[in-house]
Amino acid sequence: MPLKRPLLWAPVALAVVLVACWVGSSQAQETKPAEVAEPAKAAEAKPVAVEEVKPKTTAAAPFTTLEQKAAYAIGVYTARNIAEIGIQLDTALIMKGMTDGFAGKDTAITDEEMQQALMAMNRIAQQKEEAKMAAAAETNVGEGADYLTTNAKREGVTTTASGLQYEVLAKGDGPTPKASDTVKVHYTGKLLDGKVFDSSHKRGQPATFPVNRVIAGWTEALQLMSVGDKWLLTIPPNLAYGERGAGGDIGPNATLIFEVELLGIE
Repeated sequence: MPLKRPLLWAPVALAVVLVACWVGSSQAQETKPAEVAEPAKAAEAKPVAVEEVKPKTTAAAPFTTLEQKAAYAIGVYTARNIAEIGIQLDTALIMKGMTDGFAGKDTAITDEEMQQALMAMNRIAQQKEEAKMAAAAETNVGEGADYLTTNAKREGVTTTASGLQYEVLAKGDGPTPKASDTVKVHYTGKLLDGKVFDSSHKRGQPATFPVNRVIAGWTEALQLMSVGDKWLLTIPPNLAYGERGAGGDIGPNATLIFEVELLGIE
């Protein structure tokens, strides 16, 4: 749903990544696994009688207990989050830290040193993220401006004073909502490359929300539409999610495309 307040994504402190994944990593974005140190070669195995061979749980085999699944999930999500931050870490030392922590052993460095290291690493991660976002914002501004300029020349496209562009795909004859109204709509949201980032159709039910509680481009368009209308909206970033973007798909300064059908006024 094109809510007015974007879903904020910010760099995650490394300390939080390594701990929060225990309870919240099921919502992490899909990323490439972190690089793992090459395992040491196993010692030559002694012959074992067939009847003595017992099945072992491996990455290729199904896990049989909740504890096994949870342990594996913690490892995977920790690796993914570290990889997403973009910092190379020694996985052997990560494992040593976890082993020492579980065993209650004396740590190799003090708690103060650990906290200082994590804070410093978090600052590095933030700097990397800020640089990445700045580069993406600059790219998106240029691509969006080019698209809006070209789109404005297409037959049937209207550009409003705010910069919102719309094309009427189907015309209804119902009433027009006010900013204070609540509406029911079906919609699909896409990026300029065609990727769908949100769709009420995929969820199998229309969305219902107040006209004045969504992004500015939607608020403006809905007050121009009649019930039964289906419009194609092209929304510049200043009328969408701006420099912050939203979630994992909508980057900073992204121009968005929505196909919107106004089904009714609640």
